[in-house]
Amino acid sequence: MVKINEIRDQSEEHLQYRLSEINRERFDIVNELKAAHKTEKPHLLKELKKEKARILTVLTERKNSAERKKDGSK
Repeated sequence: MVKINEIRDQSEEHLQYRLSEINRERFDIVNELKAAHKTEKPHLLKELKKEKARILTVLTERKNSAERKKDGSK
């Protein structure tokens, strides 16, 4: 599991790429689950969902921080 501090150290391009990977992985797992009504790694769905939320949180923080700097407020 990736920790939030590790995510904060990564570039925005890398985070966007990782988001697309997560979406692809989740899509594959969900399709496997729908087709076979079971999956070998059901725990991955929960982990991927949490990692996606962490990445989106960091990206939102960066966006808000950039907007504050642009506006000149804290």
